[in-house]
Amino acid sequence: MMELLTGLAVTLGFAVIAIVLMGIGAMLVDVATPGSLRHLVWAERNANAAVVLGSTLAAVATIAVAAVRGAHGEFGPGLAAMVGYGLLGLLVMTAAFVVTDLCTPGRLGELLVRPEPQPAVWVTAVVHLAVGAVIAVAL
Repeated sequence: MMELLTGLAVTLGFAVIAIVLMGIGAMLVDVATPGSLRHLVWAERNANAAVVLGSTLAAVATIAVAAVRGAHGEFGPGLAAMVGYGLLGLLVMTAAFVVTDLCTPGRLGELLVRPEPQPAVWVTAVVHLAVGAVIAVAL
């Protein structure tokens, strides 16, 4: 019974850290895009903003899963890997966003929140997912 309780506590700890990292990712997307991301996604139902946010969350979750898996259930090393690699992933995704913005005519953040479909959204989403996958494999 104690093993089960310990396992549940460790799992909860990993989940909380993953949620915090995804929250940081959401804040970074909010900073990179004009207007309120919450309003864009939930009130305006802006698919472009939702795809960018979703790809960020999926990329961070991919890194978190790899960190937990690589730690083989050990809380300390897994937590350190999740936080370290998660923050590194967010940093690299932010840098990739800046580079993509430099290659984009106009402001990428403004394109990503337009109501009509934007191909730049899919490029940005794939960049986020690719960064998450690369960081996850590097674990």
